[in-house]
Amino acid sequence: MSAFGKLLRPLRAGSRDLTWNRFKDVPQTIAVTSTAFADGAPMPRRYAGSGVGDNVSPPLRFSGVSDDATELVLIVQDIDVPLPRPAVHLIAQLPASRTDLPEAALRSDAPVTFGRGTLGRGYLGPRPIAGHGPHRYVFQVFALIHPLHLPPSAGLRAYVAAMKGKVLARGRMSGTYERR
Repeated sequence: MSAFGKLLRPLRAGSRDLTWNRFKDVPQTIAVTSTAFADGAPMPRRYAGSGVGDNVSPPLRFSGVSDDATELVLIVQDIDVPLPRPAVHLIAQLPASRTDLPEAALRSDAPVTFGRGTLGRGYLGPRPIAGHGPHRYVFQVFALIHPLHLPPSAGLRAYVAAMKGKVLARGRMSGTYERR
């Protein structure tokens, strides 16, 4: 166990600033699931970040998306990072017709529109500090009535601002990952 990680253990971003909470009035009608892990369960090492795992995105399935939706936005955040706000591991825009993402579908070179996360673009898997304890990674899906037209440099703040008034429904699931 890393002494540094153990020292930082009490420091956690928490869920207060999770994107999910910016849209509390939006119905939670989208079911988000994965065949790789159950909601709230540990994520297999394969999905962990470079140097820890294979850094491939897990398979995801979305159901209950309204026929009125034109676009989905998938945001993955680590709410246990020792920072003031959750770290953004992924921002991706997908066609609303998309009902699933196979494993490794969110590579940075995939034909998907990506926003800028905390550490870059594309899927960046879990890589918590060794010894910091389990981290929760929240996979949030938002169905939009109108597509977003944002530049590739857009980060989470720009996405949240552009999504206001456009979110029809939302759904989420989480997985955990820990490095000892």
